[in-house]
Amino acid sequence: MIWSKTTAIAVSALVLIPTLLSAGADAAGTAEHVSASDSSSPPGHVHAGNEALIGTSVINSASELAASHSAESALTAKMSAAQLAGQRVIYSYAGLTPPASLLTLIRRGEAAGVIFFAANFKNRSQFSRAVSQLVAANASTGNPARAYPLLLMTDQEGGLVRRFPGAPVQSEKQIGAIRPITAAEAAASKAGASAASNLRSYRINVNLAPVLDVYRKPGDFDDQYQRSYSMRPGVVSTLGSDFITAQQKGKVAATAKHFPGLGAATAAQNTDDVPVTLNLSAATIENFDEYPYKAAIKAGVKLVMVSWAKYPALDSKFPAGLSTKIVQGQLRTRLGFTGVTITDAIGAGALSHYGTTQNRALLAAEAGMELILSAGETPQEGVDCLDGLESGYTSGKLGSATFKADVAQILTLRKGLPV
Repeated sequence: MIWSKTTAIAVSALVLIPTLLSAGADAAGTAEHVSASDSSSPPGHVHAGNEALIGTSVINSASELAASHSAESALTAKMSAAQLAGQRVIYSYAGLTPPASLLTLIRRGEAAGVIFFAANFKNRSQFSRAVSQLVAANASTGNPARAYPLLLMTDQEGGLVRRFPGAPVQSEKQIGAIRPITAAEAAASKAGASAASNLRSYRINVNLAPVLDVYRKPGDFDDQYQRSYSMRPGVVSTLGSDFITAQQKGKVAATAKHFPGLGAATAAQNTDDVPVTLNLSAATIENFDEYPYKAAIKAGVKLVMVSWAKYPALDSKFPAGLSTKIVQGQLRTRLGFTGVTITDAIGAGALSHYGTTQNRALLAAEAGMELILSAGETPQEGVDCLDGLESGYTSGKLGSATFKADVAQILTLRKGLPV
């Protein structure tokens, strides 16, 4: 993901880390093999045209999903193409005050939410005013989704990676090192609960955490910032699900990332900057890197973020977040995830070969990604995402029924969150 343009990395655990990290890399090191059966959870909906890939054991009609969200489905029928597109975009902005252009988009019903960076925060009173402006804009009579809270998100993983003061103080690595494992589980639960309590005090209702990457070597991409619980999938699985359960009990939606796993990334590799490839076997990805997601899905994780790394064993053409085979085949069907999918930052260097922001957003939506994360700290990038989605919708590249079903699912997520 994108590092903030205005804040450098801090080494102290109490200094804010401004934004999200992500990476892809060649496989490095070895780790204990963990065998696992496929999840028995019910599968998620499948995007139009993918039925042959996914099979007949899953919902293969967008209308079936829409029926499960009847009120939200009815609402989508009243939305314009621009509103439907905007309801799939997470915006960002620079500075301490939401810009007028962003407030206008929200008032018009063309925004799903906002991601916050450390540079958006000075103190509680300032940030409270900013959030109040966003909430007031969302309540506008011109917004058909005004009854649904905005997705107000950040990533507060713990340790070095925190955008706001306060909990959780311990990093994932610190928690994973606690012995006995029962004490580590208690610490993971405490971290999730304290993250929720802290973020709710700022009126944030989505945390882009926990990281479920299984790191390979000391000092590699995840480990250098202490963002992975363990080199053992079983430990990551247990502690990640403990964090998720406790955080969501505290009314903050959790986001498991970065599917299908970035644990093999080396320290120098970063999808923010360049295209990267993880040359792992399908068996390693499914039984090792994806393993923690089974427990996360069983725990009811609300969102899953998909990485921008490429996994040739699963899809030789597209990076994960643009891959139907990975989003629909691996996440939805093999693992049975029924929640909301969210991209990594749409401006990442890993997508340099995929054209404009508009085209990237369109490709992600075609693959089955529901929320598009615009982390460029300017509302214009989000508008570009909206334009790409709207173009896909009006041209028919993105099927109408499926598009509305995606928006209905996002609205359902929002309905269950506090303002």
